[in-house]
Amino acid sequence: MLVDGGPPQVAAAQAALSDLGVVDVHVAGIAKRLEELWLPDDDFPVILPRNSQALFLVQRIRDEAHRFAITFHRSKRGKAMVASALDAVPGLGPAKREALIKHFGSLKNLKAASADELTQVQGVGPSLASKIREHFDAEAAASG
Repeated sequence: MLVDGGPPQVAAAQAALSDLGVVDVHVAGIAKRLEELWLPDDDFPVILPRNSQALFLVQRIRDEAHRFAITFHRSKRGKAMVASALDAVPGLGPAKREALIKHFGSLKNLKAASADELTQVQGVGPSLASKIREHFDAEAAASG
């Protein structure tokens, strides 16, 4: 297992694996600043040559993990913003909120949708579409 960080992160990963009863997984950490590779129970890092294919591979793995984490958190934050904007709509539960988010793709698109467009989403009838529209219209009026 490769973790992003130095000795503290390696120790934390080892402790978590141990708590889970996992004993046959090796852990190493890569510290970004100096591209140091830290192994458990070593006082000093392994320094791979700058032109090493092994260093390049470890860097690519770390960078891909960063990219994945950033994409995941942006997506989660975006969905949370849309969901929280819909929390106050009576009769709109989690499943319908998720369907609206999926259908319109963004809070901006959802807010711009007409009541007729809202009814195109499965589970959203004319009554609920009107409540959603009223909610967004009142929100827009309150914000100026």
